[in-house]
Amino acid sequence: MNDLRLLGRYFDASIRSQLQYPGSAIMLGIGAFVTTIVDMLAAWALFDRFGQVQGWRLGDIAVFYGVVSTSFAITDFVTRGFDVFGTEFVKTGAFDRILLRPRSPALQLVGYEFRISRFGRLAQALLVLFVGAAVIGVQWTPEKALLLAWTITGGVALFSGLLILQASFAFWTTESLEVFNVLTYGGIQAAQFPLSLYAAWFRNFLIFVVPLGCVAYYPVLAILDQPDPLGAPGWWLPAAPAMGFLFLGLSFLAWRAGIARYTSTGS
Repeated sequence: MNDLRLLGRYFDASIRSQLQYPGSAIMLGIGAFVTTIVDMLAAWALFDRFGQVQGWRLGDIAVFYGVVSTSFAITDFVTRGFDVFGTEFVKTGAFDRILLRPRSPALQLVGYEFRISRFGRLAQALLVLFVGAAVIGVQWTPEKALLLAWTITGGVALFSGLLILQASFAFWTTESLEVFNVLTYGGIQAAQFPLSLYAAWFRNFLIFVVPLGCVAYYPVLAILDQPDPLGAPGWWLPAAPAMGFLFLGLSFLAWRAGIARYTSTGS
């Protein structure tokens, strides 16, 4: 409970500081909304030109897109500290100050900054999700609403794990590796489309290495009441988001190993 109160104070301080310039905060939110909707416009152009692709409709893609983008928008809102960890904490030695405080370093990094502009991306993702679901006639039952929440939570866990893993590597490389952007931002792009559209090796990567398919593709199939064209059993579809939490747990193991290796800047 003390940790939750501390996070609440971090949140309050961060939001208050950004609202000192409300016009800027609003424009950043609008900018995030407009910028991210371009991705969906690209998908619309594809389906407008070719119609259905292997039986998938634009509305189906909108649901995939909305689920993945919602998960990432929430993650991006709460993990700013891990995103800039290498540059602003390891390289400068500021992580020493984090370690001296009587609270978990991970907790302090979560509270580093809550970027209000991410609400623009979140609003756009939810809009696309529910409009797409309405177009293809998804019937929202309490079970599907819970499955949607479970899917988004699993996605938040997975994307958080990726950013924590990126921050963990900074203990060895000093600066965050840009290659992780291929897994985060590139992963968002890949998970916006059904796995059945990809080559087998890429599908396996998105299932067994970085399980983006498990937090988007499989549970969304259950929401859409569709069987998996690749033959996954029906019981696996709603259970798959648990892989996001497994990935997060493994990322924290790497995080702890990095902290044990940390030796400050030496300056």
